[in-house]
Amino acid sequence: MRPLQLTLATVLACSLAPLTAQQSAAPAEQGLTAEAIMARVAVNQDQSETQRAHYVYVQHAHVTSRKGRTLMCEETTDSRVTPSGKDSQQALLKLDGRLLVKHKYVTYTQLPSPKGEGKPPVDADHESLTIDTGDDTTDRDIVENMRSNLIANDKSKDGISKGLFPLTSKSQQDYQFKLLGRAPRNGHDCFHIEFHPKDKDDFGWKGDAYIDTVSYQPVLVRTVMARNIPFAVRTLLGTSVPGLGFTILYAPQPDGVWFPVSFGTEFKLHVLFFFSREIVIDAQNRDFEKTHVSSKIIGGGDLVQAPEKP
Repeated sequence: MRPLQLTLATVLACSLAPLTAQQSAAPAEQGLTAEAIMARVAVNQDQSETQRAHYVYVQHAHVTSRKGRTLMCEETTDSRVTPSGKDSQQALLKLDGRLLVKHKYVTYTQLPSPKGEGKPPVDADHESLTIDTGDDTTDRDIVENMRSNLIANDKSKDGISKGLFPLTSKSQQDYQFKLLGRAPRNGHDCFHIEFHPKDKDDFGWKGDAYIDTVSYQPVLVRTVMARNIPFAVRTLLGTSVPGLGFTILYAPQPDGVWFPVSFGTEFKLHVLFFFSREIVIDAQNRDFEKTHVSSKIIGGGDLVQAPEKP
């Protein structure tokens, strides 16, 4: 692993460490507390994770790396996500990429060969061009690293890296929640919930969530890092990721199963004191196909059996 790749892996390991949450009491609204609301959300999210395993869908992703105003690299991909036991399999259907090399954009349509066994053919103004390993491919490494770690992740059934959002029962053990009120979001009447780690020294996420008042499912979740990477770590690695945070939208499928349908993040990456990039990720889940029918989720977190298709 090259030094930059090692640094990026370390940053992601710090920011994607297992996240847990603790519920705390909050002012009641219409007889409900943040604790009660999030307990029902946790039940529904646990059930939704199981139900999402019955879906095949396409994830459309666009990832860019910029240096100031200059686009250094961008990739647009379509991947088919198929459930496989507790995880999923992602098959790349299409890739359109371009990389700035020596003041000229080079296009490519394949991922690098495994274990660095050569590079795929590329096309620059209809001419073949081999990209040398080294600084010329750094931005492509960053784009593909971020996509594979945050969205193109085989360990997730919903196309989003696990541990980014403290909503399931497992991930609510160390977080505090506060009910801010109610507000409409994306056509849903929602509870507005604020959350942050109970331990102020915890490297988790803080942010807010809009929870549908009928189904007790998240409609919108926004997060930022609860703490910055420690100064000692930034000094040692020469790495900083100011503004790291995520926004995710959820929507129900026809059978009532809620799915993440949109994921986005935009943040700056500073590595080795002299290397600075702005990273933007936008992913959309679409073209859902249900593999078989077993059950569905209804309001309040109740699970009911659905009839099998004849």
